[in-house]
Amino acid sequence: MVVSDGGLARDAQAAFAELSRVLLARRPLTAILGQVARLARDTLPMTGEASVTVVQAGGLATVGGTGPLAATLDQRQHDAGLGPCLDAALAGDTVRIDDTAAETRYRDFASVAVGHGVRGVLSVGLVAGPRSVGSLNLYRTGGGPFDAAATGLARAFAGYAAGAVVTAAAYARSAETSRHLRLAMQSRAVIEQAKGILVARSQCSPEEAFDRLAAESQRTNRKLREIAADLVATAQVRVRPGPG
Repeated sequence: MVVSDGGLARDAQAAFAELSRVLLARRPLTAILGQVARLARDTLPMTGEASVTVVQAGGLATVGGTGPLAATLDQRQHDAGLGPCLDAALAGDTVRIDDTAAETRYRDFASVAVGHGVRGVLSVGLVAGPRSVGSLNLYRTGGGPFDAAATGLARAFAGYAAGAVVTAAAYARSAETSRHLRLAMQSRAVIEQAKGILVARSQCSPEEAFDRLAAESQRTNRKLREIAADLVATAQVRVRPGPG
């Protein structure tokens, strides 16, 4: 398999340029990883299909893929808890099967792969700092084994995928932090409103008003924000003008 000619190098450069634009556009993670898989498949000769496996809180999952063949082979590994894409994703290593018909490490998976016309597999870990966040999986349907040049290109594609996973995780954390901050500000606003209503009604101090809200929260085992919101809603109903 020749992957170092000028045409392939130009194809790879064009693919990486496109991936850079995709990353800057901040598209959804599934779209980015799907694009990584498609460009890797289209750039590396004899790659029939490709997929990206991601390490998640509940285990491993295929997030981006190029078609039903990749989905079938990935799912077979997930169901069995064993396979090249799982080992590459968990260890951050590169796992290569040169000939599925002669494979002995993953016999069940290899048998299924052979039945689907897959002759070789290359799974590359998505390494981000000290940990692995997934794997890029290439399923070869023709030609000879993936050589060193092909493996090098696959690792470059995996680098883009790893960056996308890390960026998406950071963005999700930032969005969650913003959501909590927004809720906190909303809670504070409604509590201040409720305190103002109690001060006006009972001629008490703001501190005493807060203590009353807190006591009701403890008595009813409800959040302070909910108690305050109920009081504000009731007050708004009372001051709403009737039909004239």
